[in-house]
Amino acid sequence: MPFHLHFHESDLLRCRFALSPLWETQEAVRTLGRPGRHGYHLPWLRRTGGSAARLDLAPLHLLMPDGGHNPDFICPPPLGPLASFEEEIAALRAVDPQVARDDIALTLADVPGGARSVAGRRMLADPARTVRELADLLEQAWRVLVEPYWPRLRALLEADIAYHSRRLAEVGFERLLGEISPQLRWADSTLTVTGTRGDHMRVLGGEGLVLMPSVFVWPDVVGGYEPPWLPAVIYPARGIGGLWAQAADRTPDALARLLGRARADVLCALDEPAGTSALAHRLGLAPSSVSAHLSVLRTAGLLTSRRYGHQVLYERTPLGMALAGQEQAP
Repeated sequence: MPFHLHFHESDLLRCRFALSPLWETQEAVRTLGRPGRHGYHLPWLRRTGGSAARLDLAPLHLLMPDGGHNPDFICPPPLGPLASFEEEIAALRAVDPQVARDDIALTLADVPGGARSVAGRRMLADPARTVRELADLLEQAWRVLVEPYWPRLRALLEADIAYHSRRLAEVGFERLLGEISPQLRWADSTLTVTGTRGDHMRVLGGEGLVLMPSVFVWPDVVGGYEPPWLPAVIYPARGIGGLWAQAADRTPDALARLLGRARADVLCALDEPAGTSALAHRLGLAPSSVSAHLSVLRTAGLLTSRRYGHQVLYERTPLGMALAGQEQAP
Protein backbone atom coordinates (compact mmCIF):
# COMPACT_ATOMS: atom_id res chain seq x y z
CA MET A 1 0.00 0.00 0.00
CA PRO A 2 1.29 3.52 -0.78
CA PHE A 3 2.36 6.32 1.51
CA HIS A 4 1.86 9.83 0.11
CA LEU A 5 3.95 12.83 1.17
CA HIS A 6 2.69 16.18 -0.15
CA PHE A 7 5.36 18.87 -0.54
CA HIS A 8 5.15 22.64 -0.36
CA GLU A 9 7.85 24.64 -2.15
CA SER A 10 9.69 25.25 1.12
CA ASP A 11 9.87 21.51 1.82
CA LEU A 12 12.22 20.98 -1.13
CA LEU A 13 14.68 23.36 0.53
CA ARG A 14 14.60 21.34 3.75
CA CYS A 15 15.25 17.84 2.44
CA ARG A 16 18.35 16.34 4.03
CA PHE A 17 20.18 13.09 4.57
CA ALA A 18 20.82 11.49 7.95
CA LEU A 19 21.89 8.19 9.44
CA SER A 20 20.77 6.62 12.69
CA PRO A 21 22.52 3.94 14.77
CA LEU A 22 19.30 3.52 16.77
CA TRP A 23 17.36 2.83 13.58
CA GLU A 24 19.94 0.25 12.51
CA THR A 25 19.62 -1.40 15.92
CA GLN A 26 15.86 -1.86 15.81
CA GLU A 27 16.03 -2.97 12.18
CA ALA A 28 18.72 -5.50 13.12
CA VAL A 29 16.28 -6.87 15.70
CA ARG A 30 13.58 -7.00 13.04
CA THR A 31 15.92 -8.75 10.59
CA LEU A 32 16.53 -11.59 13.06
CA GLY A 33 12.89 -12.54 12.79
CA ARG A 34 12.43 -11.97 9.03
CA PRO A 35 13.88 -14.80 6.88
CA GLY A 36 13.20 -12.72 3.77
CA ARG A 37 15.85 -10.26 4.94
CA HIS A 38 18.54 -12.81 5.66
CA GLY A 39 20.09 -13.10 2.18
CA TYR A 40 22.75 -10.40 2.35
CA HIS A 41 23.22 -10.74 6.10
CA LEU A 42 23.94 -14.46 6.57
CA PRO A 43 27.57 -13.84 7.67
CA TRP A 44 26.32 -11.35 10.28
CA LEU A 45 23.64 -13.79 11.44
CA ARG A 46 26.25 -16.52 11.89
CA ARG A 47 28.48 -14.21 13.91
CA THR A 48 25.74 -12.85 16.16
CA GLY A 49 23.43 -15.86 16.44
CA GLY A 50 24.67 -17.17 19.79
CA SER A 51 24.72 -13.76 21.45
CA ALA A 52 21.35 -12.77 19.98
CA ALA A 53 19.76 -15.94 21.36
CA ARG A 54 20.56 -14.72 24.88
CA LEU A 55 18.57 -11.50 24.38
CA ASP A 56 14.86 -11.47 25.20
CA LEU A 57 13.66 -9.64 22.10
CA ALA A 58 9.99 -10.63 22.48
CA PRO A 59 8.83 -7.16 23.67
CA LEU A 60 10.37 -5.53 20.60
CA HIS A 61 9.09 -8.19 18.21
CA LEU A 62 5.57 -7.69 19.61
CA LEU A 63 5.78 -4.08 18.40
CA MET A 64 7.02 -5.04 14.91
CA PRO A 65 3.99 -6.37 13.03
CA ASP A 66 4.48 -7.24 9.37
CA GLY A 67 1.62 -4.92 8.45
CA GLY A 68 0.10 -1.85 10.02
CA HIS A 69 1.57 0.66 12.42
CA ASN A 70 5.00 0.38 14.01
CA PRO A 71 5.77 2.70 16.96
CA ASP A 72 7.57 5.83 15.83
CA PHE A 73 8.86 6.88 19.25
CA ILE A 74 11.29 3.93 19.40
CA CYS A 75 13.55 5.43 16.72
CA PRO A 76 12.42 8.83 15.41
CA PRO A 77 14.43 10.37 12.56
CA PRO A 78 17.56 12.09 13.89
CA LEU A 79 17.79 15.86 13.76
CA GLY A 80 21.28 15.78 12.25
CA PRO A 81 23.39 13.56 9.97
CA LEU A 82 25.87 12.48 12.66
CA ALA A 83 23.74 11.51 15.66
CA SER A 84 25.40 9.06 18.05
CA PHE A 85 23.67 6.08 19.60
CA GLU A 86 24.10 7.65 23.04
CA GLU A 87 22.28 10.79 21.92
CA GLU A 88 19.47 8.82 20.32
CA ILE A 89 18.91 6.42 23.22
CA ALA A 90 18.86 9.39 25.61
CA ALA A 91 16.14 10.99 23.47
CA LEU A 92 14.16 7.75 23.58
CA ARG A 93 14.40 7.61 27.38
CA ALA A 94 13.03 11.16 27.49
CA VAL A 95 9.89 10.42 25.43
CA ASP A 96 6.63 11.51 27.05
CA PRO A 97 5.02 8.30 28.42
CA GLN A 98 1.59 9.32 27.13
CA VAL A 99 2.99 9.79 23.61
CA ALA A 100 4.59 6.36 23.89
CA ARG A 101 1.36 4.79 25.17
CA ASP A 102 -0.68 6.18 22.26
CA ASP A 103 1.96 4.92 19.82
CA ILE A 104 2.01 1.46 21.41
CA ALA A 105 -1.78 1.28 21.39
CA LEU A 106 -1.84 2.00 17.64
CA THR A 107 0.67 -0.79 17.07
CA LEU A 108 -1.05 -3.37 19.28
CA ALA A 109 -4.31 -2.68 17.45
CA ASP A 110 -2.60 -4.08 14.35
CA VAL A 111 -1.31 -7.17 16.21
CA PRO A 112 -3.99 -9.90 16.49
CA GLY A 113 -4.71 -10.21 20.21
CA GLY A 114 -1.85 -7.84 21.01
CA ALA A 115 -3.73 -5.40 23.22
CA ARG A 116 -5.32 -8.27 25.20
CA SER A 117 -2.11 -10.24 25.66
CA VAL A 118 -0.31 -10.22 29.01
CA ALA A 119 2.65 -8.39 27.48
CA GLY A 120 0.42 -5.88 25.69
CA ARG A 121 -1.61 -5.06 28.79
CA ARG A 122 1.57 -4.64 30.81
CA MET A 123 2.99 -2.19 28.26
CA LEU A 124 -0.16 -0.09 28.24
CA ALA A 125 -0.64 -0.12 32.02
CA ASP A 126 2.67 1.60 32.79
CA PRO A 127 4.06 3.38 29.71
CA ALA A 128 6.87 5.07 31.67
CA ARG A 129 8.17 1.67 32.72
CA THR A 130 7.68 0.38 29.17
CA VAL A 131 9.81 3.20 27.73
CA ARG A 132 12.60 2.40 30.21
CA GLU A 133 12.48 -1.32 29.47
CA LEU A 134 12.39 -0.88 25.70
CA ALA A 135 15.31 1.56 25.87
CA ASP A 136 17.28 -0.90 28.01
CA LEU A 137 16.56 -3.71 25.58
CA LEU A 138 17.54 -1.64 22.55
CA GLU A 139 20.77 -0.67 24.29
CA GLN A 140 21.54 -4.36 24.89
CA ALA A 141 20.74 -5.10 21.24
CA TRP A 142 23.05 -2.29 20.14
CA ARG A 143 25.96 -3.66 22.18
CA VAL A 144 25.51 -7.19 20.82
CA LEU A 145 24.16 -6.84 17.29
CA VAL A 146 25.40 -3.55 15.89
CA GLU A 147 28.14 -1.80 17.86
CA PRO A 148 30.88 -4.38 17.05
CA TYR A 149 30.24 -3.75 13.35
CA TRP A 150 29.33 -0.06 13.50
CA PRO A 151 32.53 1.32 11.87
CA ARG A 152 31.83 -0.89 8.85
CA LEU A 153 28.12 -0.04 8.75
CA ARG A 154 28.68 3.68 9.30
CA ALA A 155 31.24 3.79 6.48
CA LEU A 156 28.74 2.23 4.08
CA LEU A 157 25.96 4.61 5.17
CA GLU A 158 28.18 7.67 4.91
CA ALA A 159 29.32 6.55 1.45
CA ASP A 160 25.69 6.24 0.37
CA ILE A 161 24.94 9.76 1.61
CA ALA A 162 28.02 11.16 -0.14
CA TYR A 163 27.04 9.46 -3.40
CA HIS A 164 23.40 10.53 -3.35
CA SER A 165 24.26 14.07 -2.25
CA ARG A 166 26.44 14.35 -5.35
CA ARG A 167 23.70 12.87 -7.53
CA LEU A 168 21.19 15.36 -6.11
CA ALA A 169 23.44 18.19 -7.30
CA GLU A 170 23.86 16.53 -10.71
CA VAL A 171 20.34 15.35 -11.59
CA GLY A 172 17.89 17.03 -9.19
CA PHE A 173 15.44 15.77 -6.62
CA GLU A 174 12.90 14.03 -8.88
CA ARG A 175 15.43 11.88 -10.72
CA LEU A 176 17.35 11.18 -7.52
CA LEU A 177 14.27 9.61 -5.93
CA GLY A 178 13.93 7.14 -8.80
CA GLU A 179 17.61 6.22 -8.48
CA ILE A 180 17.31 5.63 -4.75
CA SER A 181 14.50 3.10 -5.20
CA PRO A 182 11.88 2.13 -7.79
CA GLN A 183 9.39 2.29 -4.89
CA LEU A 184 9.72 6.11 -4.84
CA ARG A 185 7.62 8.05 -7.36
CA TRP A 186 7.28 11.82 -7.77
CA ALA A 187 4.30 13.54 -9.41
CA ASP A 188 2.41 16.79 -8.80
CA SER A 189 4.55 17.79 -5.79
CA THR A 190 3.78 14.45 -4.12
CA LEU A 191 6.21 11.69 -3.21
CA THR A 192 4.54 8.28 -3.23
CA VAL A 193 6.24 5.42 -1.42
CA THR A 194 4.81 2.12 -2.67
CA GLY A 195 4.93 -1.22 -0.90
CA THR A 196 4.80 0.27 2.61
CA ARG A 197 2.98 -1.13 5.64
CA GLY A 198 -0.09 1.05 5.35
CA ASP A 199 -1.98 3.52 3.16
CA HIS A 200 -1.23 6.95 4.65
CA MET A 201 -0.99 10.58 3.63
CA ARG A 202 0.91 13.46 5.19
CA VAL A 203 1.25 17.11 4.22
CA LEU A 204 4.79 18.17 5.09
CA GLY A 205 3.95 21.84 5.60
CA GLY A 206 7.50 23.20 5.56
CA GLU A 207 9.12 20.50 7.69
CA GLY A 208 11.02 19.01 4.76
CA LEU A 209 11.98 15.36 4.55
CA VAL A 210 14.71 13.21 6.05
CA LEU A 211 16.22 10.69 3.61
CA MET A 212 17.96 7.93 5.54
CA PRO A 213 19.93 4.98 4.11
CA SER A 214 19.82 1.76 6.11
CA VAL A 215 21.75 -1.48 6.01
CA PHE A 216 19.14 -3.70 7.64
CA VAL A 217 15.96 -2.31 6.07
CA TRP A 218 16.66 -4.19 2.79
CA PRO A 219 14.64 -5.09 0.74
CA ASP A 220 12.01 -2.67 2.05
CA VAL A 221 11.55 1.06 1.73
CA VAL A 222 9.88 2.59 4.77
CA GLY A 223 8.02 5.88 4.59
CA GLY A 224 6.18 7.72 7.26
CA TYR A 225 6.36 8.91 10.85
CA GLU A 226 3.36 10.65 12.27
CA PRO A 227 3.53 13.97 14.16
CA PRO A 228 5.29 15.00 16.35
CA TRP A 229 8.11 13.22 14.52
CA LEU A 230 9.78 14.53 11.38
CA PRO A 231 8.69 12.82 8.14
CA ALA A 232 11.27 10.43 6.71
CA VAL A 233 11.94 7.86 4.02
CA ILE A 234 14.32 5.03 4.87
CA TYR A 235 15.78 3.07 1.95
CA PRO A 236 18.36 0.27 1.45
CA ALA A 237 21.91 1.60 1.32
CA ARG A 238 24.05 1.03 -1.76
CA GLY A 239 26.69 -1.68 -1.57
CA ILE A 240 25.20 -4.04 1.00
CA GLY A 241 25.91 -6.98 -1.30
CA GLY A 242 29.59 -6.81 -0.38
CA LEU A 243 29.18 -5.56 3.18
CA TRP A 244 30.07 -8.79 4.97
CA ALA A 245 32.46 -10.22 2.39
CA GLN A 246 35.98 -10.95 3.56
CA ALA A 247 38.86 -9.45 1.60
CA ALA A 248 39.94 -12.86 0.30
CA ASP A 249 36.43 -13.42 -1.09
CA ARG A 250 36.52 -10.34 -3.32
CA THR A 251 40.16 -10.00 -4.48
CA PRO A 252 41.13 -11.83 -7.70
CA ASP A 253 44.33 -13.82 -7.35
CA ALA A 254 45.76 -12.26 -10.51
CA LEU A 255 45.29 -8.77 -9.07
CA ALA A 256 46.87 -9.82 -5.78
CA ARG A 257 49.93 -11.05 -7.68
CA LEU A 258 50.11 -7.77 -9.58
CA LEU A 259 49.68 -5.30 -6.70
CA GLY A 260 50.40 -7.39 -3.63
CA ARG A 261 47.67 -8.97 -1.51
CA ALA A 262 47.12 -6.13 0.97
CA ARG A 263 47.08 -3.36 -1.65
CA ALA A 264 44.77 -5.37 -3.90
CA ASP A 265 42.47 -6.00 -0.94
CA VAL A 266 42.27 -2.26 -0.31
CA LEU A 267 41.37 -1.58 -3.95
CA CYS A 268 38.75 -4.33 -4.06
CA ALA A 269 37.21 -3.29 -0.74
CA LEU A 270 36.19 0.06 -2.26
CA ASP A 271 32.94 -1.06 -3.84
CA GLU A 272 31.62 2.12 -2.23
CA PRO A 273 33.61 5.20 -1.15
CA ALA A 274 35.22 4.71 2.26
CA GLY A 275 37.71 6.32 4.61
CA THR A 276 40.95 5.01 6.05
CA SER A 277 39.58 3.95 9.43
CA ALA A 278 36.63 2.08 7.96
CA LEU A 279 38.87 0.22 5.51
CA ALA A 280 41.33 -0.66 8.28
CA HIS A 281 38.51 -2.06 10.41
CA ARG A 282 37.05 -4.00 7.50
CA LEU A 283 40.35 -5.49 6.36
CA GLY A 284 41.95 -6.04 9.76
CA LEU A 285 44.95 -3.86 8.86
CA ALA A 286 46.64 -1.01 10.71
CA PRO A 287 45.30 2.43 9.66
CA SER A 288 48.85 3.54 8.84
CA SER A 289 49.26 0.61 6.42
CA VAL A 290 45.91 1.31 4.77
CA SER A 291 46.83 4.99 4.44
CA ALA A 292 50.08 4.08 2.71
CA HIS A 293 48.30 1.72 0.29
CA LEU A 294 45.67 4.34 -0.50
CA SER A 295 48.36 6.90 -1.27
CA VAL A 296 50.10 4.54 -3.71
CA LEU A 297 46.82 3.56 -5.40
CA ARG A 298 45.82 7.21 -5.78
CA THR A 299 49.21 8.15 -7.21
CA ALA A 300 48.85 5.29 -9.71
CA GLY A 301 45.54 6.70 -10.90
CA LEU A 302 43.42 3.90 -9.46
CA LEU A 303 41.68 6.02 -6.80
CA THR A 304 40.41 9.53 -6.26
CA SER A 305 39.74 11.19 -2.91
CA ARG A 306 37.47 13.93 -1.61
CA ARG A 307 36.54 15.29 1.76
CA TYR A 308 33.11 14.53 3.22
CA GLY A 309 32.41 15.98 6.66
CA HIS A 310 35.09 14.88 9.09
CA GLN A 311 36.85 12.39 6.84
CA VAL A 312 38.41 11.82 3.44
CA LEU A 313 36.61 9.27 1.28
CA TYR A 314 38.40 7.26 -1.39
CA GLU A 315 36.76 5.73 -4.45
CA ARG A 316 37.95 3.89 -7.52
CA THR A 317 38.60 5.58 -10.86
CA PRO A 318 37.42 3.84 -14.05
CA LEU A 319 40.86 2.22 -14.29
CA GLY A 320 40.59 1.06 -10.67
CA MET A 321 37.13 -0.33 -11.36
CA ALA A 322 38.42 -2.26 -14.36
CA LEU A 323 41.25 -3.81 -12.35
CA ALA A 324 39.04 -4.68 -9.40
CA GLY A 325 36.56 -6.33 -11.75
CA GLN A 326 39.11 -8.82 -13.10
CA GLU A 327 38.01 -12.42 -13.34
CA GLN A 328 39.77 -14.99 -11.22
CA ALA A 329 42.79 -16.44 -12.95
CA PRO A 330 42.23 -20.06 -14.07
